[in-house]
Amino acid sequence: MDLLSARLTALSPSETFAMAQKSNELKASGIDVINMSVGEPDFTTPEHIKQAAKKAIDDNFSFYSPVAGFPDLKKAVCEKLKNENGLEYTPAQIVVSGGAKQSLCNVILSIVDKDEEVIIPAPYWVSYPEMVKLAEGKSIFVYAGIEKDFKITPQQLEEAITPRTKALILCSPSNPTGSVYTKEELKALADVLDQHKQVYVIADEIYEHINYIGQHESIAQFDSIRDRVIVVNGVSKGYAMTGWRIGWIAAPQWIASACSMLQGQYTSGPSSISQKAALAAYTGDQSCVGEMRTAFERRRNLIVDLLGQIPGLKVNNPMGAFYIFPECAGYIGKSYNGKAIKTATDLAMYLLEEAHVACVGGDAFGAPGCVRLSYATSDENITEAVARIAAALEKLT
Repeated sequence: MDLLSARLTALSPSETFAMAQKSNELKASGIDVINMSVGEPDFTTPEHIKQAAKKAIDDNFSFYSPVAGFPDLKKAVCEKLKNENGLEYTPAQIVVSGGAKQSLCNVILSIVDKDEEVIIPAPYWVSYPEMVKLAEGKSIFVYAGIEKDFKITPQQLEEAITPRTKALILCSPSNPTGSVYTKEELKALADVLDQHKQVYVIADEIYEHINYIGQHESIAQFDSIRDRVIVVNGVSKGYAMTGWRIGWIAAPQWIASACSMLQGQYTSGPSSISQKAALAAYTGDQSCVGEMRTAFERRRNLIVDLLGQIPGLKVNNPMGAFYIFPECAGYIGKSYNGKAIKTATDLAMYLLEEAHVACVGGDAFGAPGCVRLSYATSDENITEAVARIAAALEKLT
């Protein structure tokens, strides 16, 4: 007898974590695997942030924090938004959570009702549709391929909106594609949304600091829709703090209050020590952010060049994050040693087993003709991984 709830059985497991696990299993058996499947910086947390966490322990910050986060961290987030983004928020509009993933889920569970629609541009991060499922909402996918730099158009957005549309999830810089919406592109989307007052925007900006175009542009900057935008961000990517689990939202007061109430019932406040580390991240020396971004840009240039030399792959030039999302549809339908490649997930598994390079099939991201590779690894690993991929793909007939 199936004892699990229907809510849980409807969920799909995370393909990114599944591939990482398979990669680790091969590594444990002694195989040299280059893991390009996991979305986290390969840098360690900057020293001044670690020191702040150690001091917090010594200063006995070992008790519950307020549900929505420590006041000094919420104030620092407001200062960051004002100084870096030109956005005015009060600490009461900030809710700090156990990672941006929890922040996203809080928002979706707080504003989406049963059968309400959430527009999700595809390719998308694997967890968005699953979060919508948890809220019993309905995901509406809007696809933009590599020829559009994986970015949807205002016309596509307009055509996707119905009377039941509750929200749009917009991720820029994007996971999995690395694409970045320009200010002009965001303004065009905002103009569409201005005509549909019932639609909220969940702006996932966790990769804000890893962009190669200069100033990050937030869709929250447009006054016409500002009171319907929820900014989601955190310290995981820009400060190499994935394991510290600190994310936050900046939102209209009523949404922030709702998310705080929800969080108060199922997790309470996030780690007190991690919050003090995040405070140091936002108020301390920012040179570490620029240094990591410079390294990621160098790696981006390297992997774009190398992948572009492989026949049958289509590669764009991502403007942010640390992912590349080559289109590999020309290899779907081929085979090697009697093993057929029927899907991009099959191709990813073939590359793991034959080339010992871990990536993730685009099927999980709503793009069945692509694979995602994270270049958050060394130049040497990137060069070796692409050489292995090229040799493995050449074997397919």
